[in-house]
Amino acid sequence: MSLTFHWFLPTNGDSRHVVGGGHGTPATESGRDRPPTVAYLSQIARAAEDLGFTAALTPTGAWCEDAWLTTAMVSQNTERLKFLVAFRPGFVSPTLAAQMASTFQRQTGGRLLLNVVTGGESHEQRAYGDFLDKDARYRRTGEFLQVVRGLWEGQTVDLAGEHLQVEDARLARVPDPVPEVYFGGSSPIAGEVAARHVDVYLTWGEPPAQVAEKIARIKGLAAQQGRTLRFGIRLHVITRDTSGQAWAEANRLLDGFDPETVRSVQAGLARSESEGQQRMLALHGGGSSRQSLEIHPNLWAGIGLVRGGAGTALVGSHDEVAERIKEYHALGIEEFILSGYPHLEETYWFGEGVLPKLQAQGLWTHPFRAATGTVPVAQVPFAGSRTPR
Repeated sequence: MSLTFHWFLPTNGDSRHVVGGGHGTPATESGRDRPPTVAYLSQIARAAEDLGFTAALTPTGAWCEDAWLTTAMVSQNTERLKFLVAFRPGFVSPTLAAQMASTFQRQTGGRLLLNVVTGGESHEQRAYGDFLDKDARYRRTGEFLQVVRGLWEGQTVDLAGEHLQVEDARLARVPDPVPEVYFGGSSPIAGEVAARHVDVYLTWGEPPAQVAEKIARIKGLAAQQGRTLRFGIRLHVITRDTSGQAWAEANRLLDGFDPETVRSVQAGLARSESEGQQRMLALHGGGSSRQSLEIHPNLWAGIGLVRGGAGTALVGSHDEVAERIKEYHALGIEEFILSGYPHLEETYWFGEGVLPKLQAQGLWTHPFRAATGTVPVAQVPFAGSRTPR
């Protein structure tokens, strides 16, 4: 099966340096020199569409722009690119969310994917009026997806759950196609929700052995429910013509980390309730040495020093990065959600450097060229100070 690649829309701002944020930490202001305007995000989206990425992920949280509104606007400047919209089920009723998704599908020609984010930080959830504890939030997510999926199937739904209650709920128009649901979570209860309700289970970029263990566990839980899932991974990328050039770029980013910012971010992330976030922190160990940040060949944990959530990057030549992708694919990973700094330029480095190598090996096909024989041509000018590649 052909691999699927998605990109990322930096709705927290972009830079030639790492812009932090996530899991209760604010977006770092240092070096945040490309605001997340619709014009700039549309440049990234059009580049991703042109190069063959299937969709673009948008994050959710107090540290970034709202994903629903932003992608609705950016979608009008693209033709085929889908949008993997992250949202938190505790902040909106399931009936309204199902209706919003149905509207999005009709207005964009079926270009919505949903990334359900339960929310791992109680203090951030409380800022939005959500006072449930972590396990209760996951149970609510299960109820939420039960209602949404029933509505999408055209059912009239009644539910008197532990956390959600709806009566005589029904959509006037169901979405066509029904959006696929993406979901991640490392805790036992997260695995139970994934097994019952989602289409694609996502993991952050841990070393292959840890990813293999997680896939096996989720596969087993899904099998108990009579279901099969697809698996995806969230990673950053730094890919160049040579390995030396890629690692020089990683070291340039590392040199730009302010030590006080690192200490502050790490102190905040240490309080995280997210098991996945704690697994990320364990990978870099505080970055005691540059050498220790390469935790597996070409897998670099430096991003996690200043950014919550996904904290690892594939670093290397185009050939090396392609080999690491093949290594994850051999474990069962079919979808890759990628990003890099700055997001516009790095789209080209990966899209023109790595994707053709995977295509030559029969592992990837341009999704839009395969369908039409042509690809959409970006109409927006390049925002960087040098020619993309």
